Amino acid sequence: MTALFYDLVTEKDFKIPTQPEKRERKLVEVIAKRRKSIVLFVDEAHDLHHKTLVGLKRLIELVQNSGGILSVVLVGHPKLRNDLRRPALEEIGARTALFWLEGIKGKERAYITWLLAQCTQPESPEILTDEAIERLATGLSTPLQIEQYLTLAFEAAYQVGQKPVTIDIIESVLAADLDAMEATLTRNGYNARALAELLNARPAEIRAFLHGQLASGRTQELHAQLLAAGLPGCDEPPWPRGEAHLQTIWVGPDVCRLLAD
Repeated sequence: MTALFYDLVTEKDFKIPTQPEKRERKLVEVIAKRRKSIVLFVDEAHDLHHKTLVGLKRLIELVQNSGGILSVVLVGHPKLRNDLRRPALEEIGARTALFWLEGIKGKERAYITWLLAQCTQPESPEILTDEAIERLATGLSTPLQIEQYLTLAFEAAYQVGQKPVTIDIIESVLAADLDAMEATLTRNGYNARALAELLNARPAEIRAFLHGQLASGRTQELHAQLLAAGLPGCDEPPWPRGEAHLQTIWVGPDVCRLLAD
């Protein structure tokens, strides 16, 4: 709400009211004076508390009741979409139009080829082998990841005088836990705090679970809840260190689908 005041108010000596009700009324008044449709863009919206979402809905309704138009565009990781589909946020999710952007999914190799073409001369010698490009395309999923590991690979190849960059160089720079549960959940907007809220657990317990430091029984319990919630990257739980995996009960993908239904 403060951002809206800063963007819409033209008076230099304007003071934003501190009382919530007065602040809402003043903002509605400011929007009405502009006589224009207002759009508020919120990035990293997957981190918004549900009370904030409810507050945005209320603000939209107040502006509409005064004859104005306020639209809110929320941009975030897949967690945002999942949150808006939860029954607890039904009154907001039902009023929301969801758009899913796939990014470069399925076109990773084409993106790498395009990126290299933008950074080299047309007749430049080969700088990555086909095997290296294929390894990057199959192991990475976002432009940010691809650019990061291309940079690391070029730096590593330069240090050893290797031309072109081979698959061995790529393997040496790729993080061992690139596809681990914690990394996958984080890329989808689920940090320890978000998981603790979703699973009704303590953040410290969630961190222990992700690092394989939780007791086997509790690990299986939390893992089953993640499967039921349909979160990505949860096919295999982070088993407690030092325990025999074959002695624990495995919850497979078929059970995951059953629980999700």
